[in-house]
Amino acid sequence: MTSRIKKRFKQLTATGEKALVTFITAGDPDLSVTASLLPLMAEAGADIIELGIPFSDPMADGPTIQRSSERALAGGTTLEQVLQLVTSARKQTDVPIVLMGYSNPVYAYGWQRFAQDAVAAGVDGLLLVDLPPEEADELRPAARAAGLDLIFLLTPTSGPDRIKTASRYGSGFIYYVTVTGVTGARQTVSGSLADELKTICAGVPLPVAAGFGIATPEQARQVASLADGVVVGSAIVKLFEQHQGDKLQQEVVTLIRSLKQALKI
Repeated sequence: MTSRIKKRFKQLTATGEKALVTFITAGDPDLSVTASLLPLMAEAGADIIELGIPFSDPMADGPTIQRSSERALAGGTTLEQVLQLVTSARKQTDVPIVLMGYSNPVYAYGWQRFAQDAVAAGVDGLLLVDLPPEEADELRPAARAAGLDLIFLLTPTSGPDRIKTASRYGSGFIYYVTVTGVTGARQTVSGSLADELKTICAGVPLPVAAGFGIATPEQARQVASLADGVVVGSAIVKLFEQHQGDKLQQEVVTLIRSLKQALKI
């Protein structure tokens, strides 16, 4: 059975479009807000939605996403509740959903149990930022058996061996980190990004979505010209600090629409 992620990239390729991958933290500021936003984000143009699993020590994330995780945890959000959220969301939207986070909560849940429960809930992919492909021996067979796409990160410092390993063991897409360091909006796109992405795209058969630091429609357009998709996280999550209720929904939808529109030009 073809995964929703693979199907979405195939559809986009057929129409010459690039994927917009958007990130929010599940449970920020509470689960009802996340539940209301998921179908709205899909309607606004999000091709894939990454849902952050709140974690107490998000070492790869900058202040904006760290604070969103803190807000979600303060509200009592658990991994079990995130899966229940996806189950409910599936009644309203068929958008591919990737859970993104750290290995500790998933390990505590149990690799095999998690893979089975995640797919049953309607989750399409999993990206654990602190679990490189070489260390995913226990998770890989469980994910493969359940039909859960495992998405791995590549960075500007990834060598040929890591690129080959991520390509061999990953599925869905490769997430290319455009900068070294933590997540967070940047003012400009790296001048070396074109060469880096050319190397990555030539080395992997999977679609490549590039993220970390992409904040504006113009930046999204630049990066989309070099990759199969772009990932926008901090710029969206920052809206959760500035707005709430209907105003938050409006601002998130407006930003996603502008980002998606930029990818069509």
